[in-house]
Amino acid sequence: MKIFPLCFRGVCLKSLMILLLILSVISPAKLLDSEERTSHNLSSGHRHAVRRIRSEDGDVIDCINIYKQPAFDHPALRNHAIQMAPSVDPSVERTMSTEKSPEMSSAAQLWRRSGSCPIDTVPVRRSKKASGARRFPARKKPTGTSKSSLRSAPTDEGDKVPNLLRVNRSVAILFTYGYNYNAAKGDIRVWNPYVEHDHEWSNSQVALQNGPYHHFESVESGWAVNPSLYGDRQTRFFVYWTVDASKTTGCFDLTCPGFVQTNQEIAIGAAIYPISTPDGLPYQITIYIFKDMITSNFWVQYNGVNVGYWPADLFTSLKLTVETVQWGGEVYSSKVGGGAAATPHTATQMGSGQFPEYMEDVSGWVKRLRVRDNSMTLKEPDWAGTYSDEYRCYNVRYVTDYVEDPEFYYGGPGRGFLCP
Repeated sequence: MKIFPLCFRGVCLKSLMILLLILSVISPAKLLDSEERTSHNLSSGHRHAVRRIRSEDGDVIDCINIYKQPAFDHPALRNHAIQMAPSVDPSVERTMSTEKSPEMSSAAQLWRRSGSCPIDTVPVRRSKKASGARRFPARKKPTGTSKSSLRSAPTDEGDKVPNLLRVNRSVAILFTYGYNYNAAKGDIRVWNPYVEHDHEWSNSQVALQNGPYHHFESVESGWAVNPSLYGDRQTRFFVYWTVDASKTTGCFDLTCPGFVQTNQEIAIGAAIYPISTPDGLPYQITIYIFKDMITSNFWVQYNGVNVGYWPADLFTSLKLTVETVQWGGEVYSSKVGGGAAATPHTATQMGSGQFPEYMEDVSGWVKRLRVRDNSMTLKEPDWAGTYSDEYRCYNVRYVTDYVEDPEFYYGGPGRGFLCP
C-alpha cells in the first residue's frame, strides 16, 4: 500500500492537486427538487402493493410486485428484462487477502422486526415529511459547474480552511484514482450524527465515479441522516445515481425511476438498527458496489445481500470504466466552507461527531477497504490519498502501520472551538 503523506495542516498537497480535478464529482448538495415527481413515482408504486408493513419506527413498507416497481417508469427501462442475480456470485470472488474477516456486529433494518415481503415482491418505503422541513430533496443538485466555482487554496488566515471544491458541502474522504476500476467495498461504522437543521444532512458512503467534474456519472451507497429527504433524523440506508453531475438526472433511492430492486429483504431508505454508541459495540454495514462484467449493470450489496442494480442503459462512460473510488463522510449545509455567509459554522456532525482517533475507536471509520480492477481480484488500492475540506471541523486519518488491514478514520463535530 503506497501512501503519500506530504501534507500541510491536514491537507495533502499531492492529493489536493488530484482532488481539484476529480474530487468534485461528489455532488455537493442534496437540494430541493420536484416534490410532485417524487410523489408520483412512489404513489404509483403504492397502488401495486400486495402487502403493507408498519414498522415500529413509524415507517410504512409496501411490498410491490417486482415487475411493477418504480424503476420501470424510466424511458430507457420500459422494455428492460430484470436481472435477478449477478452473473457471477460475488461471494466466490478472488481476494488478495487470506485472513478471516474480523468479528464485527452488522446492523440490520428495523422494519424486518414487523414483517417480511413475499417472494416476487420488493419492499418500497413510503415517503414522509419532517415537520417544518423543506420539500423533499430528490437529487443532489450541483451548486457550481465551472472552474470559477472552485474556491481558493487553504491559508493560515482565520480559524477555518475555505471549502476548496464546492459550495455548501464539506467532505472528509479517502480516495484512489487513475485505474480501471469496476468495484469497491468497505465496512462502514454506523452512527447517528447530530444534524442541526432540517435542510442539512450528514452521510457516510462508498462512491464509484467517472467523467469530468461538470458532467460526471456516479453511483453511491451508504448511510445518511437526512431530515428533509426522510422526514426524521434516523440513520438510513441509501443509494444514489446521476449521469450529468445531478443537473437533470439521477436521485436518491426511488425518488425517481432508475434503480432496480431484486431482493425482498432490504428496503432502500429504511432505518438501520442498532446504531453504534461510544461505549457499545461497533455496529457496521458492509457496502459493496460492483459492475457485472457480463451485463455492465452496477450492483449494490448490503451486508452480503444483493439489493439490486443500476442498469447499464442509464450510463455512458461509467459502464465502460470507473476512474475514481471514494470512501468517507460528507456534510451538506450553507454554513460550511468559511466566509462571512458561512459564519457561524454548522454544528451538524460527521461520522460519530468525534475527530478521528484510532486508539479510542470512537470516530467514524471505514475498514476492509477494497477495490477491483481488470484483474477481477478484490484488493487494497495500490495508491490512496486522504482529503478534508475543513480539517478543523471534520478531519481524516489513514492508519496503515501496526494493523493487519488499513483503516480510514474520519469525522468531527462541526462548530466548536477550532471551528467557530
